[in-house]
Amino acid sequence: MGSILSKLRETKVESRTGAVEQGIGQSALDEFARSGVKFVSSHPKIENVYYRAVHDLMNCIVPSASGGPMLIEGAVFIGNWLESTGTISTELLSRFCPEAAQATFELFADFQRPDGLIPYKLLASGPSFRQIQMVTPLARSVWNHYCLHRDKKFLEKMYHAICRNDQWLEKYRNTRNTGCVEAFCTFDTGNDASPRFWHVPDVPYMADASRYDPDSPILPFLAPDMTANVYCQRMYLGRMADELHQNGASWEDKARRSLESLMRCCYDQTDHYFYDRDRHDRFVRVQSDNLMRVLACEVGDDAMFEDALRRYLLNTKKYFCRYPITTIAMDDPGFSQSFEFNSWAGQVSFLTQIRLPHAFEYHHRYVELTWILHPIITALSRFKKFSGSLSAWLGHEGYGDNYTPTMLCVLDYLERMSGIFPTPQGELWFTALIPRGIDHGEVVAEETGYSRIVDGVCFEFVNEGEASSVYKNGEPLYRFPYGIRLVTDRTGAFRGLIGMIPRRIQGIIGYQNRDIPFAVSGNERLEYTGTDFNSTANPGVIPPNYGVYDTITL
Repeated sequence: MGSILSKLRETKVESRTGAVEQGIGQSALDEFARSGVKFVSSHPKIENVYYRAVHDLMNCIVPSASGGPMLIEGAVFIGNWLESTGTISTELLSRFCPEAAQATFELFADFQRPDGLIPYKLLASGPSFRQIQMVTPLARSVWNHYCLHRDKKFLEKMYHAICRNDQWLEKYRNTRNTGCVEAFCTFDTGNDASPRFWHVPDVPYMADASRYDPDSPILPFLAPDMTANVYCQRMYLGRMADELHQNGASWEDKARRSLESLMRCCYDQTDHYFYDRDRHDRFVRVQSDNLMRVLACEVGDDAMFEDALRRYLLNTKKYFCRYPITTIAMDDPGFSQSFEFNSWAGQVSFLTQIRLPHAFEYHHRYVELTWILHPIITALSRFKKFSGSLSAWLGHEGYGDNYTPTMLCVLDYLERMSGIFPTPQGELWFTALIPRGIDHGEVVAEETGYSRIVDGVCFEFVNEGEASSVYKNGEPLYRFPYGIRLVTDRTGAFRGLIGMIPRRIQGIIGYQNRDIPFAVSGNERLEYTGTDFNSTANPGVIPPNYGVYDTITL
């Protein structure tokens, strides 16, 4: 038995994390332990960061106003914000502590206002409705949780709450009758201190989410990220409606109209970019994380995402910094290198980091995503305080500490890169990559081990340099080479594989006393037929770009 596998089996989560500060956090830690999730490495530094992240995350699960568990944002944000904690953070938590996650989601329905408005923030003392603050679509996060855990009463409760909130948005945030969702203040999108909102108040007029300052020379903005949010929510409300035996087609029609409004009003055909449009019908030409937010809401086809990668996201003069990605394009006049205060003016935000994987994976850009995961994991391996941001140049910790999205980023990125990832589509991903480290010759890991219990079955996964192995209830199940993602169903039955590095890989998958030969290119997905493979996607790999978009060389 290999030393990493032995170490994995001997590891006890509770002994690695230590006790947490309060009972409700301890209950969440017990739930985490029941998930069977464990991570080990040949080097202690990243392993120690992992278990500190688990410990500190459990301390950020606190009693809510109704007495049940509630995930909080952490740092100075002692509450749950809909744009982050209540959506993407809780969605990630769902893979590890589903009961705490579900209780957190339900609070937004429990405290919904009679007129339909969902609180933008929940505190231990109760809800707040001053602004709306929406980025990651709540409906998608709820749907993904449902797909993993299948509680139909929960789905029905959240469906009706999100429907009523959609009606509120349509009534109060479409004053210009464009079909777009309007931003009335900076905090509506959570873009604190961003040049996107220079000369815009931080909060709505008279602290009323339905009003904007009538004396503002530029408000209201037609906001692409908020419009994309509603588009995506409506698509997922359609799925919920179908699941609940209601009319999903009506939601798809509403989603189509939202998308048409977004593309007509907020997409600049010249720059190939999404901008706010002010009250004078002018683009607010600040290249902010608006683009990433819109793409993460499943807007656009594969060709549009490829174009965005070439022009912006993998461009070293735009967003593809040393520790990608920045919150403002690096060549935008509003970009700031400062990372020691709460700002969306350039620093790398861990909220962006946990939001972006969906966009890449939705468009089958698995290899390109690893070019973000790897440097960020390298930086995280040095973290002491789980700050909310880091330096784009140096990878140093920035503003704040004890920030929940950063702790979840540790758990999420390591699971996506070297662990066992359960998808809402009913698959398990075993990814044979190792975050070896990219800085100063320092080693982050040379071998890793990961385990997870799925439907009562314990899976163990070991990455040992050039070869990886999967065990099911202690017995060998698979052996395969470095650089691929093995795809199975939730029982571990073989479905196919994905190429996870740029070069083409040829090798053998050992499965059920059989040797299955394969050859796969980067980003290519092969579906196993039982005897052979069918290539179902093969988009190629897009290299990083330097400066001006060049259609000839790229």
